[in-house]
Amino acid sequence: MAISMTESAARHVQRSIEGRGKGEGIRLGVRTTGCSGLAYVLEFVDELTADDLVFESHGVKVIIDPKSLSYLDGTELDFVREGLNEGFKFNNPNVRGECGCGESFNV
Repeated sequence: MAISMTESAARHVQRSIEGRGKGEGIRLGVRTTGCSGLAYVLEFVDELTADDLVFESHGVKVIIDPKSLSYLDGTELDFVREGLNEGFKFNNPNVRGECGCGESFNV
């Protein structure tokens, strides 16, 4: 079981943590929502909990809660720029379908 980040994503997260002045890493999780069932959740983590699973890529920690891991196992987090837009892209091998608006997915 593993979660990883590309070098581009790790650089972006590290710059954001430095800009905040604190942080252990970034939490990747899922929540129930949207027309396909699940959506990704990203948030900064200032303190780890006993249940947190920690994966490290390019010197940056990706923190996952145990409930989300079954949906996210094998996921690579990327940070991409396409024209004037930029943002995180989730390369998740578990996804079986996505809604048309890109808000949610199912496994």
